[in-house]
Amino acid sequence: QVQLVESGGGLVQAGDSLRLSCAASGLTFSTYGMGWFRQAPGKEREFVAAINWAGMSTYYTDSTKGRFSISRDNAKNTVYLQMNSLKPEDTAVYYCAAKNWGIGEQLRRGGEYGYWGQGTQVTVSS
Repeated sequence: QVQLVESGGGLVQAGDSLRLSCAASGLTFSTYGMGWFRQAPGKEREFVAAINWAGMSTYYTDSTKGRFSISRDNAKNTVYLQMNSLKPEDTAVYYCAAKNWGIGEQLRRGGEYGYWGQGTQVTVSS
């Protein structure tokens, strides 16, 4: 079965960096668009970043643009989220998700994704 396993979360101070990883199995990774979403306590899940199946295009929410970078390594079936200049408002559980042949603006919508990981906690102290 399909599994998405996130790792790399933790407790850091404002201004620090973290790199999240999401290892995928049970699917043909190279044909899946991959996204990162987050959910803070008491808030709705929100889009963070995505990369299309070809790895040619990336998408970010305005609050993370310029600070976060998404990439993928198809040889390792892994998608990464490099997070720099972290802020307390970045505190959330971060989830990765997979959409078959995902491309374009649809990758911003969580409902488009067929598979989700269990999440990894990121806490940024001020």
